[in-house]
Amino acid sequence: MRERQRSRFIPGSFHAPRGMIEFWVDPDSPYYKDIFGQQDKKYVFHCASGWRSAITTATLQDMGFDAAHLKEGFSTWEKQGGPVEFPEKKT
Repeated sequence: MRERQRSRFIPGSFHAPRGMIEFWVDPDSPYYKDIFGQQDKKYVFHCASGWRSAITTATLQDMGFDAAHLKEGFSTWEKQGGPVEFPEKKT
């Protein structure tokens, strides 16, 4: 979350930490998040450079969860003109 707060992020994205994702997508987990049960969504994971999201996606696919990721990460997304939002400044 700190990474997302100090930089920018893709509009409409949802922060999912690498260390919790397996629990968040498993409907039998007490940590399950409803956002991962939406059947009409395509789940595309990303991180700064693509390494963490590659591991995340491989793990989720092994679990039977349909997921993809931005291979070159958020930094390339931003450099190529992908839309970004800035975190709200705390006052």
